[in-house]
Amino acid sequence: MSVLALSRRSALGWMLTTLAAAVIGMPGIALAAGEDSSVLRMVPQADLKILDPVWTTATVTRDHGFMVYDTLFGMTDKGEIKPQMIDTYSHSADGKEWTFTLRSGLSFHDGAPVTSADVVASLKRWGSRASVGQLLLSATKSIDAVNDKTFKIELAKPFGFMLDALGNPNNPLFIMPKRIAETPGTTQITEVIGSGPYMFKKDEYSPGSKVVYLRNPKYQPRKEPASGTAGGKKVYLERVEWVMLPDAQTQANALVSNAVDLIERIPPEQYPAFKKDPNLVLDKQVGQGSIVMAFNHLTAPFNNPKIARAAMLAVNQQALMRAQFIAPEMYSVNPSIYANGTAYWSDRSAGFTGKPQFAEAKKLLKEAGYDGKPVVLMAPTDHSTHNKYPLVMAALLRQAGFNVDVQTMDWQTEIARRAKKDPVEQGGWNIFTTGFFAVDMMNPIVMAPLTGTGDKGWFGWPSSDKVEALKMSFIEEMDPAKKKQIATALQEEALSKALFVPLGEYVPYTAMRKNISGLIKAPVNVFWGLRKN
Repeated sequence: MSVLALSRRSALGWMLTTLAAAVIGMPGIALAAGEDSSVLRMVPQADLKILDPVWTTATVTRDHGFMVYDTLFGMTDKGEIKPQMIDTYSHSADGKEWTFTLRSGLSFHDGAPVTSADVVASLKRWGSRASVGQLLLSATKSIDAVNDKTFKIELAKPFGFMLDALGNPNNPLFIMPKRIAETPGTTQITEVIGSGPYMFKKDEYSPGSKVVYLRNPKYQPRKEPASGTAGGKKVYLERVEWVMLPDAQTQANALVSNAVDLIERIPPEQYPAFKKDPNLVLDKQVGQGSIVMAFNHLTAPFNNPKIARAAMLAVNQQALMRAQFIAPEMYSVNPSIYANGTAYWSDRSAGFTGKPQFAEAKKLLKEAGYDGKPVVLMAPTDHSTHNKYPLVMAALLRQAGFNVDVQTMDWQTEIARRAKKDPVEQGGWNIFTTGFFAVDMMNPIVMAPLTGTGDKGWFGWPSSDKVEALKMSFIEEMDPAKKKQIATALQEEALSKALFVPLGEYVPYTAMRKNISGLIKAPVNVFWGLRKN
């Protein structure tokens, strides 16, 4: 080997050592774990501060839920609903009485057996918050435990979405112990006990720094191959650590230097470098992601539909997505509320094109009597796939005639604040942006922004009796062509009132070191099946 080659190798080694030292010096990080095949260190897509998957729809909390809890049914990577905790089930000829029996050997992390009473309590708590859960409970006459392993759901009216509701991965029905599940859905739980493949290590939980999960030695995976959130959830790692790193460059340095093994969602600006690095693999575990903008419809000015629509017409999807994701192959535009490529996608979008219509927006503001009061747009500084949208959106809104107050905060603070219904003067908000996966935006029943109506709905609390009626018609209709017509009419209503606004779609790449394998294709991020060689 030449002296020049040796010199270059030495320089490279010095650089990686320096990067590793910089990352290791951060709180909660040590390189030693990166060399242990039983420990996986990963950077989650956001910090985990809210542990209750019923109280919030935050993606990182859902990821946490799939680590700790199990579900009655799961969804394969092909979209099929399959039994998970359930062994057998049946229903009456008219579809109004459903009977379910749990698998044998299910137990919670504290050693207690999973019983039907736990399921009933979990179902009721979930149904008080989740969109599809609310619809299921509204159609239900009773939910009862028959014995420790069997429970029944008796419907008051037809509900053709039963298994889809119980197995939906976008807002999952996680099964908790009865004593925990009896906590009202409006109150966050304080104890994390599930029956899933990993156990939450409370004594090592440090928000902003680290979350630790241990393999559940008593977990009994199904015999079927793992697929999506269904099948055998096999765990080959003794310990998984979620390491919170503050910015895109630090995350990249940690992955390149082997201080972490995986980044759940790559910082977009690192895509070109990661793609060229021979030690890394870029993979797409889930389908495309969808970005939306939500308004607080309970308070001024967006309690006026004309003003909400004016803000919607200021949207420039191409500019927003380009600013956040940079590489053209990482994003696309989509004016539909339904994800591209899904069954109910439609281009009938009530005049919304995803391109700015500033003249029309200004006209609507004048008609509505907008008084120039600043609208508060929340901007997360620590979320690498959400931090650019608010800045670009603020500029677009100003061009349309809005006075905008961009308030920066970390993502978890934004998640907590968006639950506040108060006026801005009392700590409330007017606008925020957030993201979902394709499975979250495939039909109007699972779509979080269309949960409920008014102050009983999702964050932003849009209200439309017509949307609610169309949702019920969608559930009851069995003809595919008519379901498509209903879904299209619902989209037109939602966009005409600017209940929420689609901003575009992106590719949520996961980056791993080459010695990591077993990433399961799924509708949402899941982390069983991983091996470290």
